[in-house]
Amino acid sequence: MIEVQQLTKVYQQTVAVSNISFTVREGETLVLLGTSGSGKTTTLRMINRLVEPTSGNILINGKPILSQQPELLRRSIGYVLQGYGLFPHYTVAENIAVVPKLLKWNKEKINNRIDELLHKLQLPPDQYRNIYPSQLSGGQMQRIGLARALAANPPILLMDEPFGALDPLTRIAVRKEFKALDELKKKTIILVTHDVQEAFELGNVIGLMDNGKMQQLASPSELLFRPANKFVQQFFDHQRLQLELQSNTLNSIWSDLPASAEGLNAVLYSHQSWWDAMEAITNSNAPVIAYDKETNTCRTVTFAQLKASIQQLKHHA
Repeated sequence: MIEVQQLTKVYQQTVAVSNISFTVREGETLVLLGTSGSGKTTTLRMINRLVEPTSGNILINGKPILSQQPELLRRSIGYVLQGYGLFPHYTVAENIAVVPKLLKWNKEKINNRIDELLHKLQLPPDQYRNIYPSQLSGGQMQRIGLARALAANPPILLMDEPFGALDPLTRIAVRKEFKALDELKKKTIILVTHDVQEAFELGNVIGLMDNGKMQQLASPSELLFRPANKFVQQFFDHQRLQLELQSNTLNSIWSDLPASAEGLNAVLYSHQSWWDAMEAITNSNAPVIAYDKETNTCRTVTFAQLKASIQQLKHHA
């Protein structure tokens, strides 16, 4: 668990981060969202002591990080950069092995871990192990950067605009792979982005920052339907409908949907978003069937039902 308590960072006369506090529970993904200069990257860099705070405390599992040696602290924290951060003169395998070697893992253990991660990231070891970063595409370099951060199996992962250098199509593909990666399910993650769609897709909790201050720390749905102030409300206005559809799953309205016996024709699952349902309805030009594994039941999803559900959420907000 990560606890940030009244954290402030001042550069000469500029307040980069002002008195922010939050807690990230074990296995949770917190996304720090905001425009450039909002303080989100500075906050992230203070957590692994690349930047020292002016005041405030940061605790990991109850232990203040300022009482630990920065080098030892960083070995227990995976860190993924926007610009990949790979060593150009190291092979893929050598890049991934950096932290395990510092931890004095034996050669066999390191090699097994490299191969395991390459397989998980859909990069066959026999093709990628011994090539250099210059021979990789942007998406492949980002995958190797993630593999390096995960190599020593750290419990915490910090990610600073990890998909920001990728073209839009590659960014979407790599983001989907990231979300589906079993390796990340039990890790505590803090991810920095200015991409609203990315934040809503990946974050359990989103911290919206502006001018060094935390404007609101909440679930995606709460940010949309219960904004803390005018800034939060206006920040999402230009993407509001899509975000509303993405931030709610069919589970939330399952009992309100008409029953269906057409289980074999189901094209959706109950854990999928209203946005996924909208896409499925648009593609089929008709109502679609969704399936819930836990109850072994099916429901019919219609455009009218989703529209009514959105109106109901707004009414109760």
